[in-house]
Amino acid sequence: MTTTLGIVVPCFNEQEVLTETTRRLLGLLTRLQDAGQVSADSAVYFVDDGSKDKTWQLIQSLAQQDLRIHGVKLSRNRGHQNALLAGLSIAVGDAVVTVDADLQDDIEVIEQMVHRFSEGCEIVYGVRMSRTSDSAFKRGSAQAYYKLLESVGVDIVYNHADYRLMSRRALNHLQEFSEVNIFLRGIIPLLGFLTSIVYYDRTTRFAGESKYPLRRMLALAFDGITSFSVTPLRFIAALGMIIFMISFGMAAWVLYGRLFMHASVPGWASSVIPIYFLGGIQILSIGVLGEYVAKIYMETKRRPRFSIEKVV
Repeated sequence: MTTTLGIVVPCFNEQEVLTETTRRLLGLLTRLQDAGQVSADSAVYFVDDGSKDKTWQLIQSLAQQDLRIHGVKLSRNRGHQNALLAGLSIAVGDAVVTVDADLQDDIEVIEQMVHRFSEGCEIVYGVRMSRTSDSAFKRGSAQAYYKLLESVGVDIVYNHADYRLMSRRALNHLQEFSEVNIFLRGIIPLLGFLTSIVYYDRTTRFAGESKYPLRRMLALAFDGITSFSVTPLRFIAALGMIIFMISFGMAAWVLYGRLFMHASVPGWASSVIPIYFLGGIQILSIGVLGEYVAKIYMETKRRPRFSIEKVV
C-alpha cells in the first residue's frame, strides 16, 4: 500500500520564500505520487507561528489554489518547537515529515525518508553531512553545544535539527509527552522504535533572513539542557561543597598560624572566613533544594503549549 504523507512546515515571517517552498514541495509530492510511493491525499501543512508579515494571507491563497495545501494559524508566536507540535497535531497521514520553510534543508531526501519508512523505520532523521556553509563562529558553537549536551547525558543526534520523518505510531507516543518547555531534538530519541538516518548538504536560505539569531539559539540551547538534565543543579551543589571545604581549610590554616606561628592579620579571619563559610552553605543549600524543585518542575508543567486560531 502507498503511504499517505504529511509535510509540516513551520513559518514565521516567510512571505519572501513561501511561494517557492510551496512550488518545490508540491512538485516533490507529484513525483512521489506518480512513482506510487505516496498516495494522492498526501498534503502540506503550513503553520503560521504568529507572523507579522503577509505569511498567513499567502497560506490562505495557496490553500485555495491547491487542495493539497493546508494552513494552521496560531493565535500568537509560540516558538519554532510549539509550531512544529501544532502542525503534527493537525497533520494526517501514515508518516509526517517536518522541514523548515527556508529551503536550506534538501527536500529531495524526503524520497529517501519515505523509502526507509516503507522498509519499516518509524523515525528517519535528516542529518547534515557538513557545516561548511556556516560561519566559523556558528560551526564552532554548534559543535561545542552538541558535545555539551552529550556530556550532561542528553541523547541527541549529532548535526540533526528538526528535519525528520515520523510514523503515526511514533507521533501518537510523542503526544504523551506533556512538558511545556519542549525540545523535540531531545524528546524524539527517547521514543525508541526503529530509526534511520539520511544525509544531505545544507544550502543557504532561498530568500529572507534567519529567524534564529544568537538570542534564540542560546534560548533553545538552554531549554535543551534544562529540560533533559539536572547536571547543572548537581554542579551547583558540588561547587557549594567545594567552597564549604575550602572555607574549613582556610579556617584551619588561620587557626594554625595563630596558635603555632603567632602570625595573623587582625580582623581578617573574623570577616573573610564567615563569608566563605556562609556562602558555601548557601550555594550547597540552593543546589539541594534545586534538586527537589527540578523534580517538581518536571512533573507539574501543564500550561497549554499553543492555541490554534484558524485552520484552512
